[in-house]
Amino acid sequence: MKVYETINKINDGDIIQVSATDSGFAKDVEAWCRRTGNTLLKVEKEGKNNIVYMQKGTSAGKPASSDNTVDSPQENDGKTIIVFSGDMDKVLASFIIANGAAAMGRPVTMFFTFWGLNVLRKTENQNVKKPLIDAMFGTMMPRGAAKLKLSKMNMGGMGTAMMKKVMKDKNIDSLEDLIKKAMDNGVKMIACTMSMDVMGITKEELIDGVEFAGVGTYLGDAEESNVNLFI
Repeated sequence: MKVYETINKINDGDIIQVSATDSGFAKDVEAWCRRTGNTLLKVEKEGKNNIVYMQKGTSAGKPASSDNTVDSPQENDGKTIIVFSGDMDKVLASFIIANGAAAMGRPVTMFFTFWGLNVLRKTENQNVKKPLIDAMFGTMMPRGAAKLKLSKMNMGGMGTAMMKKVMKDKNIDSLEDLIKKAMDNGVKMIACTMSMDVMGITKEELIDGVEFAGVGTYLGDAEESNVNLFI
């Protein structure tokens, strides 16, 4: 995402240098350049750092696109993700993939259903009148991304806290930050209205920027995509 944001701010032909400790970064950037019309010039290794040099556009001077950003998405080049799980680690993977696709300039739709709806809940308790069972559901389920637990080794919340600390120490974006970045970069986030009815979740309880629709809308976007994931 940082590369994508930087490339969009510079002129065609400009070169940037990027350093990352992630061992897979150089390989990822190679694929990203290939798909976005930019040029990977050189890769170096200095200790734990992977240093890459990239040129906006091609080495022949051809711009990445008419607006000097990434190449234009082709027909059926979208990515769709069904977020069924409410586990922190699985949701984290969903947003990493979604942001990666957005960084390639691809249209991305995330369809939140059943337990995945808890990701979109506001942290603050909303004053909404509900039937008894709906209210019980709301009390038992996590309220928002910050309250999600790990699918394994949660250990009464200790494992989740450890995971968050490790992510912070290694400069990995939190789930909340990834959600904000996804919205800022045009990822379409849809809450399944049928699942909302089943789980007793109202529109007022979900974060701003979420769209409300059913499976037909998801399937429409899925038919215009070449990658569909169920997480």
